Amino acid sequence: MSETRSKARHRRRKTALAVGVPLALSAAGVMGYGALPGAQTRAAAATTAAPVWATATADGFASVNALGQNGTYGGRGGQIVTVKTLADLEKYATASEPYVIVVAATITMDPVGKEIKVQSNKTIVGSGTSGQIVGGGFFLGTGVHNVIIRNLTIRDAYQGVWNDKEHDFDAIQMDGAHHVWIDHNDLRHMADGLIDVRKDSTYVTVSWNKLSQDNKAFGIGWTENVVTDITIHHNWIRETEQRNPSTDNAAHAHLYNNFLEDVAGTDINSSYGNYSRGATRMVLENSYFQGFKNPVIKDSTASIVQKGNTFVGTSGRNESGGTAFDPTTYYAYTLDKTADVPALLKSGVGPRSSIGTTATASTKAAAATTLTVAKDASGQYSTVQAAVNAVPANNASRVVISVKPGTYRELVKVPSNKPHVTIQGSGGSRSDTVIVYNNASGTPKPDGSGTYGTGGSATVAVEADDFQARNLTISNDFDEASHQDIANQAVALRTAADKVFLDGVIVSGDQDTLLVDTAAKEKLGRVYMTNSYVIGNVDFIFGRATAVIDKSVITLKKRWNGTSAGYVTAPSTAAGRKGILIANSTVNGDVSSASFYLGRPWHAGGDASLDPQTTVRNTSLSAAIKSTPWTDMSGFSWKDDRFAEYKNTGAGSGAASSSRPQLTDAQAAGQEVADWLGDWTPSPS
Repeated sequence: MSETRSKARHRRRKTALAVGVPLALSAAGVMGYGALPGAQTRAAAATTAAPVWATATADGFASVNALGQNGTYGGRGGQIVTVKTLADLEKYATASEPYVIVVAATITMDPVGKEIKVQSNKTIVGSGTSGQIVGGGFFLGTGVHNVIIRNLTIRDAYQGVWNDKEHDFDAIQMDGAHHVWIDHNDLRHMADGLIDVRKDSTYVTVSWNKLSQDNKAFGIGWTENVVTDITIHHNWIRETEQRNPSTDNAAHAHLYNNFLEDVAGTDINSSYGNYSRGATRMVLENSYFQGFKNPVIKDSTASIVQKGNTFVGTSGRNESGGTAFDPTTYYAYTLDKTADVPALLKSGVGPRSSIGTTATASTKAAAATTLTVAKDASGQYSTVQAAVNAVPANNASRVVISVKPGTYRELVKVPSNKPHVTIQGSGGSRSDTVIVYNNASGTPKPDGSGTYGTGGSATVAVEADDFQARNLTISNDFDEASHQDIANQAVALRTAADKVFLDGVIVSGDQDTLLVDTAAKEKLGRVYMTNSYVIGNVDFIFGRATAVIDKSVITLKKRWNGTSAGYVTAPSTAAGRKGILIANSTVNGDVSSASFYLGRPWHAGGDASLDPQTTVRNTSLSAAIKSTPWTDMSGFSWKDDRFAEYKNTGAGSGAASSSRPQLTDAQAAGQEVADWLGDWTPSPS
């Protein structure tokens, strides 16, 4: 798209917070869709196939085959029950048989501090973001194994004493358990610790959690035996004083891609960060420490091997030494870049609305056909387009195109008569599998019939409904510096379909990176992107679709000549439709301060009937965003269209003014993610 187109300590409370009163969600919090479709009003055993999250298995040490347990898969194979009461939650969590327990309501513990004694072979998972445990938590005793706790908020057992020695009210405590996976939870404001891994508990993985507003975050050990094996990755530990974590006599402690943040100017002051105690052997990789005192410390008898960590505004002890171990001896893993960790975790930790999906979606997935693509001839096809071509026209069920790691320099088009297609990278990281090309709007077509135009320049073009992409990168690497003689709009991904689900992807380019379009002006086209990155500089999220960018990172990029100036969005929304919603995300990048607009109205073809819309809410904005974040385009004033913010944070946020409209609470209630998506609940399949 052309730029000139005509076109109490928390901050310390003086009194205890009342149990059962929710704390406000942070700007990086998540937005839920509510209970699962068809969730019962009381607990009931499901009779359909297990949802995708019910068959998920752990990574890290929880995935290791040991102690008679081959990995951690929780209640897989057991009945699925939905619970909304304490009695039902306790009934199924303490049962001897396996269960997948879906928590679909806020459940208050009675008495305060109660810890449900979870038994082996259980998955306890929140329904969207509606699963909350207030005033207590879970206890896993000796011999309890194969337990998954995911997607829950566990909060508010705080009893008014900061360093509470009397009340042992933890969010999750284990004494002698093994093979436990704690993933995508929000743990905060308890009376003692948030997580305690004690008394020889082992083969534990703690991933993608937010731990905050507590004196003691995460303790490990308290035993003379050196047996605990634990993996701690992609956790945001924020505004906690000690045990971040404290790791005592752990045989193998692997910590990577965590973000430890002590916020300046509050009453909570960190005393230390990662602590290797006793005979612990710790590997600490690609983690980001901000504002912490004594960010990394160790006993003289302990070991810490540091690799690739970043320290910003820290002070005091930062130690390493001794010998540790090679985690790849036990399991495979992929490191994210350290510089990306804060933004990645702010948008990605905690409960996720898309983790809870229906059995119907899973049934489709179970019946899906899988086609494999590999550059080295180890798959069925050597190009992605060849696999798309092999999908039968008007296919009625899901076809998954599994693409092995590598760089695939090709154009990919999924035509409208091939719905229900998933293109999925099979590598350990979304950067392992890359689909890339370099066409631009002004690039001549090989047959001499003119140039591609903006929409035609896309590396990947999706025209089929119910499309999904995950765990891969889609890029347009057109070289603007070498081709200033032609129109340089260069699309990485174009969608012109309904129900497009982009999960865990990178979409990268310069100008016009992500085109969210519809099949026709009068047709609805919905796009939901989550846990992803979008990278660009000019109008790089644009089009007329109803599009949500949720829990993602929007990365601002300098132009080809090194200057900083750009526009994040350029909606061309039809009147009566919803446009572009950016929610619960982060906008940042290595660009100059006050150099980027959040958006401008694109009246495509000079169409005055359009009513462009962008809403940016509950999102962290870097200093790169202008204090007047909206601007005009091609003679059309942004003030005549729909541009607004709501409860954004960061250096680039600002108060309401005539040049910076803010939604009221009542208006914001009608501009949630679910309002954009209507009757569609995106779910992986």
